[in-house]
Amino acid sequence: MLEIVKTSENRIDIHLTGKVTSAEMAIALDDLIEASQSFEKGKMFYVIEDFQMPELGAIAVEFSRLPKLFSLISKFSKCAVVANASWLRTVAEIEGALIPGLEIKSFEMGMEIAAQEWLEKA
Repeated sequence: MLEIVKTSENRIDIHLTGKVTSAEMAIALDDLIEASQSFEKGKMFYVIEDFQMPELGAIAVEFSRLPKLFSLISKFSKCAVVANASWLRTVAEIEGALIPGLEIKSFEMGMEIAAQEWLEKA
């Protein structure tokens, strides 16, 4: 399951659990792109539980939207990633170091409140 919810004028919450199908990926990415069109210095709260590799079709859907997704990155300034897998937290922090203008901090599962507090700090 991949769920995208716009929780405020400038914040998106993403919840990923288990394996993502191509249909779920298409809907979620379209929702993400549409919901964040007006963002400036947006914030993303991303919770990843029980990660499983997405279906091959889901990856193809993501690749087909890469140009829009790359332009979307500049609309965000902070991303808090909460994940139960340490390797996902590490990858998130590396991405944050590589993407100019986007600060990514990762948190262990159960630290959702701390992650949201960090996200909301100026």
